[in-house]
Formats: sequence, structure tokens, C-alpha cells
Amino acid sequence: MRQIRQSQKLRGVRYDVRGPILVEAQRLEAEGHRILKLNIGNTAPFGFDAPEQILADMIHHLPESQGYSDSQGIWSARTAVMHYYQSHGLREVGVEDIYIGNGVSELISMVLQAFVDDGNEILIPAPDYPLWTGAVTLAGGTPVHYLCDESNDWNPDLADVEAKITENTHAIVIINPNNPTGAVYSEETVRALVDIARRHRLVVMADEIYEKILFEDAVHHHAATFAGNDVLCLTFSGLSKAYRVCGYRAGWVMISGPKEIATDFLEGLTLIANMRMCANVPAQHAIQTALGGYQSIEELIGPGGRFYEQSMLAHRLLNEIPGVTSVKPSGALYCFPRLDPDVYAIEDDQDFVIELLRAKKILVTHGTGFNWPAPDHFRLVTLPEAAVLEEAIGRIGEFLATRR
Repeated sequence: MRQIRQSQKLRGVRYDVRGPILVEAQRLEAEGHRILKLNIGNTAPFGFDAPEQILADMIHHLPESQGYSDSQGIWSARTAVMHYYQSHGLREVGVEDIYIGNGVSELISMVLQAFVDDGNEILIPAPDYPLWTGAVTLAGGTPVHYLCDESNDWNPDLADVEAKITENTHAIVIINPNNPTGAVYSEETVRALVDIARRHRLVVMADEIYEKILFEDAVHHHAATFAGNDVLCLTFSGLSKAYRVCGYRAGWVMISGPKEIATDFLEGLTLIANMRMCANVPAQHAIQTALGGYQSIEELIGPGGRFYEQSMLAHRLLNEIPGVTSVKPSGALYCFPRLDPDVYAIEDDQDFVIELLRAKKILVTHGTGFNWPAPDHFRLVTLPEAAVLEEAIGRIGEFLATRR
């Protein structure tokens, strides 16, 4: 019989956050082992519930959520997103500039399918959220990774960004706050990245899903603020992380800047939005409630709050392990520690995390899964309660002691 094979379009597409390591974890679970999954920023399993107001609003609107909505999203959700950005200085944003999607993940894929032609180069940070690299590849484009500098709190290396630009570069992706490093870029850094886009006539794609998860004196700066009227900027955000509703799948992309030069692209994006009919309607009703009124995220990101305390604890405990260094996160939900190659001779970091999984039943993600070029990092999710996190990092330390 003829073998049924995957599409050639998937050649080179990876998403290692849920790749072979998760398959091995599922095999171990089937054998009866309990696995602590620190590979993905899924808030609900760690006791983070959605605010009651969001639940109540979704339930209230369920009877009127049975039909398709406008493919760009319901009016109240788009208006709420518009008002949010207008309140942050982007007064020119209109309802027509907002597309609602089933989370940022869907919108990234939709935008890239509408934007990328075969061989177009898209600048993406290294390390990155790997969906960006996979989605560019699947759309027929070429991901080109610019380095972030660990010695400079994981800020992008601006010289490396400039060096990677060619005549075929079409856009630059900015992930701020950054997944997986926890970096929050300064105003100067964000402004400089947008200025690079301006000089080279690139579109800015700003992934800002963690914009409300900031620690201590960190301040988030919207890339669109500096794009003005001459740099097209696509800003991605949503409810998953700050509002603890990962499974609801509610996100948006906001288009700002010189939209008159992008009418053909926006027509294509609208076509793709129409083809998938609409985003999840019940979750769209949560957006207006989430963005208005009291912001419960504030209870989690300051001293005494779980997001803050657990991130600081993980940072401290990781740095106490010999041969491990971890830059202090300024936001998001992760640490991205480095394993000193002079202490730990790791040739394949995927094999390393699978060995850790088998030995200690801890699931993390290897650094090359985030398109970091060397096998000397891994990403750890900081969502478990302090006692669980302390136990988990203790087990990681025990495993590393066998590798020194």
C-alpha cells in the first residue's frame, strides 16, 4: 500500500515545547510515574484560576454566543482592545484595526500566511518562542535569528540585528517581555529596534502577550508607540497569561502605522479570518470584562504575589547549583538558566532533558528548542507553588551533580 506521509511544507518545522520530550513524559505517565511538567506556561494546573468576573461574563453571554460572529471579532471585544491601546497613547487606533483570534498562536499563523512569500526572510530573536520560527517556515519563509545577549540581561544585540538584514528581509519580530528569558526591554532598546525597522523598511511584529507580567521596576513599552506613522506595526496580545485563561483562547492583533501601504496585505488577512469563520465567541465576551476595571494580575506580580515570589525563588535556587547561572527575570513566567560547558559537557541538550525526565520525573524544555544555537541552556516554568518549585530544582541539582 502507498505510504501516507506528512506534507513537505512541514520539513524543518519544529515545536519542541511539545515534541519528543512530551512524548517520553506521556510514556512514563502511562507506566504510572507522576511527572512535574515545567515545560509549558499553562497556568491552570498550578492553581491559577480565572477571575470570577470573567467566568460570570462568559456564562452570562453563552446564550448569544451560539452563532458565528464577525470574522474580525465581536464589537465589544474589539472596542475594548481599541480603548486599551488608545489609553496607552495610540490614539489613532480604530475598531477596524483589531482582529480577534483563538489566542496569539492562531493570529501569528494567520498573519504570517497572509504576509510571507516563499523565501522571504523574517528576523526572529534567539532564543525565541518557537512558534514564530515554525510558523514562518510553514508559510514558506526563512527565519533568520538575531542573538539576544545573556551578558546584557538578554537584551537583543542590535549590531547582530543589523548584520542579519538582507535585501530579502521583510519583518522583525520583537518578543517583549521575552519568552523564554524573562527579559523586559528598556525604552531605548525597543526604540532602537523600531528605528532599525524604519531604516530598512521592515514591518514590526511585536509579541507582547506577557506585557502585564512585570517584576519590581520593570516597565513595558509598546513597540507601536515608537512606530509612529511610518512603520507598520502588528501588536499581538491576549488574555491567556495575565488573566489565567490559557484554554479559553482569546487574543488579538492590532495594526498601527501607515495602513494605507498595507491594504493588499490586510485584504489577505481578512480573507484568512473569513476562511476560519470566527474566533471562539464565548471567550470574546471575556475581553471587555478583562481589560476594564480591577486588574487582579497586580496581586500576583508584586512582593508576596505568587508570580513574583516563585520567579525570584527559582532564580535564586538555580544560581545556587554549581556551574549554573540564571539571569534574573524581569517579567513573564520562566527562567532560562545556562549550564557552564566547562562543568557540564552536554552535546545534545534534548537528550539531556530526556535523561533528567527519566531520572527525576521533571519535564523541562531544552534551550535549542527555542532556537538558541548552543546546547547549554534549558527553560524552566516558574508556576508551581514555592515548596514544589524548591523540590523540583533540588532534584535538578541532584541530577546535575551526577553530570559534573
